[in-house]
Amino acid sequence: MNSPIQFTAIIKQNGEMNAAFVEFPFSTEELFHTRGQVKVKAIFDDQVEYSGSLAKMKSDCHILGLTQEIRKQLGKTFGDEVSVSLIEDKEERLVEVADDITAIFNDNPEAKERFNKMSYTHKKEYIRWIEEAKKPETRENRKIKMIQMILDGKKGI
Repeated sequence: MNSPIQFTAIIKQNGEMNAAFVEFPFSTEELFHTRGQVKVKAIFDDQVEYSGSLAKMKSDCHILGLTQEIRKQLGKTFGDEVSVSLIEDKEERLVEVADDITAIFNDNPEAKERFNKMSYTHKKEYIRWIEEAKKPETRENRKIKMIQMILDGKKGI
């Protein structure tokens, strides 16, 4: 399937949380031959690009999340209408790891092996957490803490 799937949806709030999603109004089984999660590349209102997944979250249909950042860029919130254009994302998702983080993994082979087996999302969370540190010493502390968390079996932040 190469042509984008397009639809219009209402941005819904996930319970009481500051989390939003749109319902995917088609069958993932028919379109993607799976009932499970589908990795997609989406464009909201022809202006904001997003890589995410269609997921089944205790819902009748699959849903696609809209991060706070995307809603801010669109100037939209819960209850607003948004147009969605998406295609299946078949590319492998890789997380870029800075040299100093690679170095600490090389000193901790077991943590490195566990990290490499994690999902893209969990890897991304760990790396983002370290990279968001404003001070060098915070970055260093977070790298050490990340290694410990991974060795303790924590999948994400």
